[in-house]
Formats: sequence, C-alpha cells, structure tokens
Amino acid sequence: MQDLHEVLLEEEQPTEVLADVDPIELLRRLLIDGEDWPVALLKSMALWTIPAEIVNGREYSYFIGGEAFDWLLLAERLCQEVGELIPADEMEELLFTGKFPASFDESQVKELLGVHKRRGYLNYYYGVVVEEALQLAVEREVHKRKVSNGNQYQDDFSEEVFQKVYRESEATLTEEFRQEVGYDSVEIMSVTQMKEFTYWLFKYRIKTSDKAKIASDTKKGLDALHEMASSRRPGADAS
Repeated sequence: MQDLHEVLLEEEQPTEVLADVDPIELLRRLLIDGEDWPVALLKSMALWTIPAEIVNGREYSYFIGGEAFDWLLLAERLCQEVGELIPADEMEELLFTGKFPASFDESQVKELLGVHKRRGYLNYYYGVVVEEALQLAVEREVHKRKVSNGNQYQDDFSEEVFQKVYRESEATLTEEFRQEVGYDSVEIMSVTQMKEFTYWLFKYRIKTSDKAKIASDTKKGLDALHEMASSRRPGADAS
C-alpha cells in the first residue's frame, strides 16, 4: 500500500469545492447522514480557509510559512468538534500516526482534498516531516561517531547537525530566521514557530545546496521515516 504522500505526489485534475459552506457544519451533517468519516473529514478540509486561529487559548496554525499545510493539526481541530461521531480508536490512530482505517481507499484523497491543499500537504511533508527526520538521522550518525571515538557523555549534537546539513551554525541560522520573520531574538520559540523554523531550514537547504546533496539528504530523511514507521508496526521487534 502506498503512503499518503506517495498518493498525493501523483498528478490530479483541479477539483471544484463549494463556497460559503461552514466546514464544521458540513462535517457534522455528513457524519450524521452516514458518510464514511475519512471522506467527510477530507471534504471539510477542502473547504477550510482559515490559515490560523486561537481556540480555547491554543494556537492553531494550519499553513506553515503560508505554504505548508499541517493537515493533521486541522484534522485534530475538526475531530474535536465532532469526536462523538467518529470511532475513538480510528480517530486516535489518525491523529497519532496519520493513518486512515485500512478500509478507506487513500487514492480518493487527491480528489477530496483538492489541488491547493494537496500541494500544501506535500510542502509540509517534505519541508517539515522529512526535514525533521533528516536532522534526527544526522544526529544519530554524529552520536554513533562520537561514541566510537570514546565520547559517550555528550547529549547535544545540534551544532554538529547544523554544520553537516546546512553548513552553518545553529545560532547564525536561528538569528537569520528570526530577523526575516520578525520574531524577538530572546523569546523561546513556540511549537508553531519551531515548525516555521524547520520549514525555513528546508528552503534554506534547497537554496544553498547542490542537486546531489539535496537528493542525498532528502533520501536520508525519507529512509529515516520509513525506518521509524517500520519499527512501530506490530511484530516489528519480534525475533
């Protein structure tokens, strides 16, 4: 079975979406009418136009950098409104792993989600999810090398990771990011700001690296993601 990002990489035709329809009300109505919940959820996502909001004191930013669609965050927001109409175990599986029930045909996602959010999803997947996995993979490489050289007690490898992946110090890039987006240099980044920084780093890497390094780093991030996904599957640790 293809991963969701692989399905969304395939070409699609533009999809019309309804205007002036409340996505939350639509979702509730579709679920009450008996629509399969993944289909209802994706139809509602296609109509969502609010880029960011604060609900019950919590910040929700659905488009990182205005380009990268954090679809699971929006899924969480929508599910909070209609949670009683969705099987709890299936909803939990989606929000924690990004996986729909096996009975759902994920080839429908492209049509249901629409062109704009499909592109935004891919931006988020490669710009945030894969970029974080790349950083983790390089951190593991650095840690392994340090241990083999007798350094078993260092627990922060961020500087080495930044130099290896971005060829610049973490402090320099953090400050450049803050200045570019207008964040205070002394404030601690929120979860949303950290995602924005990761996406900014992805774009920085693409801009400053040659094609061979871009391809190699992206593959390393994807491989790390696949490894982590495999380790979570039931029976993965069985000998």
